[in-house]
Amino acid sequence: MPPATDRTHPAPARASALVLAAVLSLSGTAGLAGCSASPSPSALPAVAAGSLPGAAGATTSGVPGVTPTAKVRNPSNGRLEAVVPDVGRTVLLIGDSQSEPADGWPRLGLAATGYNVYFCGRGGTGFVAANGSTGNYVDALLRGDWQLPSGTPALIVVEGGGNDASTGASNGRIVENAERLISELQGRYPGTRVAMIGTLARGKNDGGGRRSEVDALLGSVAAAHGLPFVSVGDWLTRYGLAKDLADSVHMNAGGRRALGSLLERRLRELGLDRKTTPGPDQAPLAAPLTGSALQD
Repeated sequence: MPPATDRTHPAPARASALVLAAVLSLSGTAGLAGCSASPSPSALPAVAAGSLPGAAGATTSGVPGVTPTAKVRNPSNGRLEAVVPDVGRTVLLIGDSQSEPADGWPRLGLAATGYNVYFCGRGGTGFVAANGSTGNYVDALLRGDWQLPSGTPALIVVEGGGNDASTGASNGRIVENAERLISELQGRYPGTRVAMIGTLARGKNDGGGRRSEVDALLGSVAAAHGLPFVSVGDWLTRYGLAKDLADSVHMNAGGRRALGSLLERRLRELGLDRKTTPGPDQAPLAAPLTGSALQD
C-alpha cells in the first residue's frame, strides 16, 4: 500500500475524488459491517447503547457503538475508507472476538486511556485465520471486507493470535502475514504509531500451550519492527483471572473489566495513552456527500 502523500490535491483531482465519493458513498451503514467506533468515556454522545453492527457477543454494558455514516474512495490508493468522526482522537483497533464486543477488554483499556475506539475485525479471524465470510487481517484489509478510517487516526493497535493458535497456523505464516499487515498499515498511515497486543493465555508453564507461544512470537515480530507490544500470554494466571473465563478462551463481564484495567495501566506505562495537547484533527481525504463460542 503506497503512502498517502497527496494530502492536498489539485482542484481537478479533488473534484474527481468527490464525484467518485458521491457515487460510492452509501446512506446508513451498508458495506461497513465488521467495523464500528466507540467514543472514549469522556466524549460519550447522548446515544442509546446497543449491540454493534454484526458484532457477535456485543453487550449494552460497554461503550455505546457509533457507526460511520458513509465511505469514501482514497484517491491515493483507490480503496474505500470509512468516515469516522474525530478520527484524530481515535484509535484504530484490529482484532478478533476478544475485541469485538462493546465491552471487550481491548476496547475498555483503550477507551480508558482517552481514545475513541474504531474497531475493524471479526471473531474467528487472525493474522492467518479466517472465519469463512471474513478473511484474515491483511486479506480482509486488502479485499475490503472491512474499511479502514479515512484521515489519520491517533494510534493503531492490532490484537490477536488466538485463532491462529487454535487453527494450527505455522510460525512462518503468522510472521509473514503480521509483517504484511504492519507494512500496509504503516504505508497507509505513515504518521501514526502502531502497537500490538498479543494472545490472551495462561502462560507457558501453566497450560498456555500454543496460545502462549503465539503471544511470544508476536512479541518478537513487534520487537523486530520497533513496535510497542503488550504481552498477555500469561495474564490469566499472573493476575488470577482464569476463574473469570466464560469458556475456554473468553472472559465473563467481570474478567473483561479486570483485563481492561490491566491493559489501561500497561498502555500508560508504554506512553500509549492519548495526549491531550490541542491540535487540529485530520479531515477525511474526500468529504462524503451524503462466531463460534470457542473462537477469539
